[in-house]
Amino acid sequence: MTDTSDGYVHLERNGVVGEIVLDRPKKHNALTPQMYRQIAECCAKADEDAEIHAVIFRGAGERAFCAGSDISALDGYEDFWAWRNRFDYIPPILALRKPAIAAVKGWALGGGLEIALACDLRVVAENTTFSAPEVQLGWNGAGGAAQHLTRMCGYGAAMKILLTGDRFSAQEAADIGMVEYLVEDGQEVEKAREVAAQIAGYSPVATQAVKRAVRSAMDLSTEQGLRNENELMSLCFAKVEQAKLRSTLEE
Repeated sequence: MTDTSDGYVHLERNGVVGEIVLDRPKKHNALTPQMYRQIAECCAKADEDAEIHAVIFRGAGERAFCAGSDISALDGYEDFWAWRNRFDYIPPILALRKPAIAAVKGWALGGGLEIALACDLRVVAENTTFSAPEVQLGWNGAGGAAQHLTRMCGYGAAMKILLTGDRFSAQEAADIGMVEYLVEDGQEVEKAREVAAQIAGYSPVATQAVKRAVRSAMDLSTEQGLRNENELMSLCFAKVEQAKLRSTLEE
């Protein structure tokens, strides 16, 4: 039986949409090492479930998406080497084959910001407060904020957020290109489900191919990216042809 006393991350299925819920509302869904691994487990289950075509990340309760890692949990690492070799929850999110949408509200700090950035789309309530406070604590974030903010919002915006650690609003995030959907308070999950349902209504081969093409565009040359897109499109055609052949054989 899963111990839920110190936070819990679980996967819920709503039709063809999976919802990964960060569930520690009394602590603003701050993450513990146990929750790190549960995020990875939920991502793996979502990818393995053929009925799930899109994934939503959301926080339990009314006050927060995720306030980042529980600072008190850092005391559990014996030294810098143990921290260096810790289990990291961001790579499993980035490795999701299926489109991922963050439904963000309230606090989205540190690791919470990093989870939102690791998703493919962000639906953000107007009451959201973001920040990357690590520099104020004497270190830098290690969950991809520098990588994603620089690519998504540009060098200057990334530097401002990461060097100051200052909090910034949902509107400010939208202004620098970090938010795809800015919605009224309390509407973030509904809108995320609407967007997820639209995406999930398309061929999962096509949506996963689009995700792979766009993600790889950040690392490949234009020539390499074009070849990659062509191969992905060929796979989509192969899937359609396979379906036609199966239909013919069954007649």
